[in-house]
Amino acid sequence: MLQGHQSWIFRNKPVIQATATVVGPDESEGPLVNDFDIVHGDLTLGQDSWEKAERRLMEEAGKLAVENAGLTKEQVQFYVGGDLMNQIISNTFAARTMSIPYIGIFGACSTSMEGLAVASMIVDSGSAKYAMTGTCSHNCTSEKQFRYPTEYGSQKPPTAQYTVTGAGAAVLARHGDGPVVTGATIGKVVDMGIKDPFNMGAAMAPAAVDTLQAHFRDFHREPGYYDLIVTGDLAKVGYDIANELLDKHKVPMNQTTYKDCGLMVYDVDKQAVMAGGSGCGCSAVVTYGHIMKKLRKGELKKVLVVATGALLSPLSFQQGESIPCIAHAVAIESGE
Repeated sequence: MLQGHQSWIFRNKPVIQATATVVGPDESEGPLVNDFDIVHGDLTLGQDSWEKAERRLMEEAGKLAVENAGLTKEQVQFYVGGDLMNQIISNTFAARTMSIPYIGIFGACSTSMEGLAVASMIVDSGSAKYAMTGTCSHNCTSEKQFRYPTEYGSQKPPTAQYTVTGAGAAVLARHGDGPVVTGATIGKVVDMGIKDPFNMGAAMAPAAVDTLQAHFRDFHREPGYYDLIVTGDLAKVGYDIANELLDKHKVPMNQTTYKDCGLMVYDVDKQAVMAGGSGCGCSAVVTYGHIMKKLRKGELKKVLVVATGALLSPLSFQQGESIPCIAHAVAIESGE
């Protein structure tokens, strides 16, 4: 199963049997609105706290993914999930509601692909017939925890990003119809000494490039193997830096189409989202919504999703630490 130095190849090609995405009002104003399953018109979702609203996003996405797979929650052996909140409480409490055996993970905004890689490994090894993975984020909970109180309304620099309010979930199966997961590359922690929490794209870009290079090396591939390569949430600043680094390292990205989920989920030129989208929900809703639909329609054949994450905490920032970052890559093919 080990491929090269830091990658896995899934010989049995776990099937992504079904997915589900749930988003908030800002995401409904973006260009991908028709690719989401549930769109909420307000940020509270009828709850009395932002944290409860985020939990509700994850519960809705998980429940709908299981239903879309034609299963009951009792048939799903394991749930692999995490989020940005302290002690990953959004997924922990959602897992309590779903009552599925739970593996909690934390990769910050890289959690979507970390979860998909781990769930795929569980299914590919025969350790489960069905496994689910999911992650979520909420604009107001992230602002409250990592930056300033939401009510403070602080002004942000143009390098800052806008946390996606959304959740995405996927159910994987040993057999079935649908796109398949063929491999994954687990990233290394990369820290270039950046300490500015309002410039996450610059902090995460080197980690994305490091994982891309590792993936191509381990699988003996070039970028042209894929119809589409997307990074998680580098947004404008990080996307430009990643392109510069890839060019510097002579990675021929001109062979393929390279996009970033943080630039796809919003209309960056029209919406007040600074440099673009971020958060665990960013790559999750773009991948499990927009990209999965294109794979199922045959408009895409082979896709590499490289979710990026900044592994800081409020405590580490207050103590003057730099921002360690990571990126995990998962290869998804149409299954035809």
